Amino acid sequence: MSYPTDRPATWFVTGTSRGLGLELVKQLLWRGDNVAATTRSASRLMTALGGRADLSRLLALTVDLPDDSAVDRAMRETTRRFGSLDVVVNNAGYGFLGAVEETSDSEVREMLGVQVIGVWNVLRAALPILRRQKGGHIVNVSSVLGLTAIPGWGLYCAAKFAIEGLSEALAAEVADFGVKVTVIEPGYFRTDFLTHDSLALPARTSEGYPAIRKMVDNHLDLQGNQLGDPAKGAKAVISRVVHGNGPLRQLLGSDAYSYASTKVDTLRADIEAGREIAHTTDFAAV
Repeated sequence: MSYPTDRPATWFVTGTSRGLGLELVKQLLWRGDNVAATTRSASRLMTALGGRADLSRLLALTVDLPDDSAVDRAMRETTRRFGSLDVVVNNAGYGFLGAVEETSDSEVREMLGVQVIGVWNVLRAALPILRRQKGGHIVNVSSVLGLTAIPGWGLYCAAKFAIEGLSEALAAEVADFGVKVTVIEPGYFRTDFLTHDSLALPARTSEGYPAIRKMVDNHLDLQGNQLGDPAKGAKAVISRVVHGNGPLRQLLGSDAYSYASTKVDTLRADIEAGREIAHTTDFAAV
């Protein structure tokens, strides 16, 4: 099943009260599509949309994504309201900037709860529907930090690396059902991702990581000067889904392309540097 042209498509989008998710909702409503938009605060989403969108095609849902029963209810409510499900966008998430040593157990569980378990819950709720109808499109929003890692972003990278592996396996699992999977890997976009509203910091820090404290200050100072335009990012995601064809992974932003290209070169060098030892660990040929 390709993207519908004889009726409005139905999108299920998580993390919609700000940033790329909010921009997606705005553009989808403007297109005339149906949108089930989940957020931790539906009222905040409605305030953000104001009177600038046709809300008759919007289903705003307050959902705690790590709660599988809440996700199941949201998915059922979506299909009851719109009668269809065509595109699922796992976008919810937040940043965390701190050293691995500084990251507490509760901070790890909270991050993975939203950005890994939450995604899994949405997929489990949506996939039976998409399989039965033999089509649909899943968009998992990762990050260029799902491909490469930099100091201070260990927890965030752990979550996004998980999404990359999950998505690659999922794409192969559902291809025969006509379900497409796309992983979106943005660089730095001019949203509020680098503000205290979206960027979490460890509750306890150590004097042993002054470079990371400086990195935090530099990232907060970057707010408002990021290269990425969220309106263009949302437009690219929609275009990718509507046209259907494209790579599994889609970078967004020239900075993301640069980071990813460097990682590919570094990974290839590492693989080749370890080649000799890799070949010594097989059983000897008979």
